[in-house]
Amino acid sequence: MKIVSVDFGDSHTGIAECDRLEMIATPVCIIDEKRFEVCADKVAEKIKELGAELAVVGNPINMNGTRGERSEKCCTFAELLRERLDIPVEMWDERSSTVSAHNIMNELNRRGKKRKAVIDSAAAAIILESYLAYRRNHNV
Repeated sequence: MKIVSVDFGDSHTGIAECDRLEMIATPVCIIDEKRFEVCADKVAEKIKELGAELAVVGNPINMNGTRGERSEKCCTFAELLRERLDIPVEMWDERSSTVSAHNIMNELNRRGKKRKAVIDSAAAAIILESYLAYRRNHNV
């Protein structure tokens, strides 16, 4: 199944996709948009363009398991995507995905503009990798 993940941000929203065998998550792009509704439009359009059958939106749950303001905003964003798409949109716990993406960039010695250009789509790929691992381990 073709799955696309979204790492929603106030200014930059990362997009990643997997192959139809659900083996590899690959960063696709970053959508630079600060306007909430316009961002949802652009993300929905990209998801359609990629031919996704399922969209996964990262949910930044707090480390103690509670949902804060950021999580609520991401849930609202996912709801906007549901209104714009004819495919399921699921939320996925993304705790530490951006931190992991920064660690990967450190290991690759990516700094400055190169890092900024890919960090959000890398975080989206990490979210998708986690989701795909769950699906494999739970026969979903």
